[in-house]
Amino acid sequence: MISDLLQILAQLLAAVVVITFHEFAHAFVAYKCGDPTAKFQGRMSLNPVKHFDPIGMLLFAVAGFGWAKPVPINPNNFDNYKKGCFWTSIAGIFMNYVMCFVFYPLFVLVFVYVCPIFAGKYMASFLFSLFYALFFFSLSFCVFNLLPFYPLDGFRVLDATLKRKGKVFWFLYRYGNMLLLGLVALHFITQRIAVLGFIDILGYILLVARKVFGRPVVWFWNWILGLFGVHSPFII
Repeated sequence: MISDLLQILAQLLAAVVVITFHEFAHAFVAYKCGDPTAKFQGRMSLNPVKHFDPIGMLLFAVAGFGWAKPVPINPNNFDNYKKGCFWTSIAGIFMNYVMCFVFYPLFVLVFVYVCPIFAGKYMASFLFSLFYALFFFSLSFCVFNLLPFYPLDGFRVLDATLKRKGKVFWFLYRYGNMLLLGLVALHFITQRIAVLGFIDILGYILLVARKVFGRPVVWFWNWILGLFGVHSPFII
């Protein structure tokens, strides 16, 4: 019981960190591209309270996917409309991928050197869950936001790059949030009812994407750490 509570706490803390940096990146890049809207509204901040969305945060901690309060942006303020929209859209994704490279070696070092010190104690379980969640959530949030459903970053990239916006684009704009909630709900259900796993569409998409994006991180750091005699038991 206590271990389960500590795991949930660790996942909530990790979700707060990952989402906060993601939203800060959007606000910061928007400001650098000429739009001060987010800064004036206090969103260019690493204070988690500024970005907190209770439902999105809870879903992130429970299902591994969620969202924060969207950063307000006025693209008409950008020095270059198209470039500003594009770079602001991918800023959060890029930030989360950088965080993958930061948190993975920390996770391995905590597992190899710190957890044995607290072996058999709740602290070991908490530290393992926390640093694993920091890496895994960074990777999942990066990949999740690549999906082209409104209001995710992947949709905003399409909006910034497409010259002609056809029926598919407007369908994703109108119904993207409902499709997204449906995919997340289906993923959550199938994670708890294994026999339904074959219909976990989001799970299939993210599994492939995590391997594409996650393996370079793991391979790179396993090689670097191996040079110093630290051998990670983890692969992806």
